[in-house]
Amino acid sequence: MKKFLLVAAFSLAILGATAAGTAATAAFNAQAEADQTLDLAVETAVLRQGSTGAEVKEVQRRLKNWGYYTGSVDGIFGAGTKKAVIAFQKKNGLTADGIVGKATYAALGMNDSYNSLQGGSGSRPSNSGSSNYTSSDLYLLAKCIYAEGRGESYTGQVAIGAVIMNRVRSSSFPNTISGVVYQKGAFTAVTDGQINLEPDQTAYNAARDAMNGWDPTYGCLYYYNPAVATSSWIFGRKTVTVIGKHVFAI
Repeated sequence: MKKFLLVAAFSLAILGATAAGTAATAAFNAQAEADQTLDLAVETAVLRQGSTGAEVKEVQRRLKNWGYYTGSVDGIFGAGTKKAVIAFQKKNGLTADGIVGKATYAALGMNDSYNSLQGGSGSRPSNSGSSNYTSSDLYLLAKCIYAEGRGESYTGQVAIGAVIMNRVRSSSFPNTISGVVYQKGAFTAVTDGQINLEPDQTAYNAARDAMNGWDPTYGCLYYYNPAVATSSWIFGRKTVTVIGKHVFAI
């Protein structure tokens, strides 16, 4: 009997150790997967030589406006862009490695771009850096961006916000965000009620970037989706750029 009990106890000990080992392995694998996801997100949010796209173009535009960059604003992170980034980093006391990471994004005033590319989330942001506008303005702009362009890329969403901001500054349109958004017939999302949808964090980030001056449309006052637009008038506007499904025009 004692021998039987000893064997049973030994067997239970082995089973317990095996279960603990399996649990530990599962936990390790889950942590490794989470770390890999984080690494990929951070990698996505970093711009370096060889990177391309609208975020690179915006970095180039800002560096050119501030006198660091003399090349073409073409969205291609080449040697000239890297040199300009290094000069900017040295001037601002940053690590001069020519890589646009979190600290350099912040110094460039592109925090929201970094957060969105990284996949960050959080509660509704304040509109710091947009002192001419209220939190209600930010909320409405985010609502319009979400309603009109939630299927678009981050740059495409900023572009929608930029068009609204360009209209606010234009003498041809109302001079407030609410006036522009609710101008009769201006936005399909207002007409069909989608303006009442609650915006996500990406829409808030895009709204703040647009308020802070990022304009991927280069001053456009109009945009449309040629696949669904029915107005012959809009097709007659001069096209400046195309981002995602939208044509941006003046």
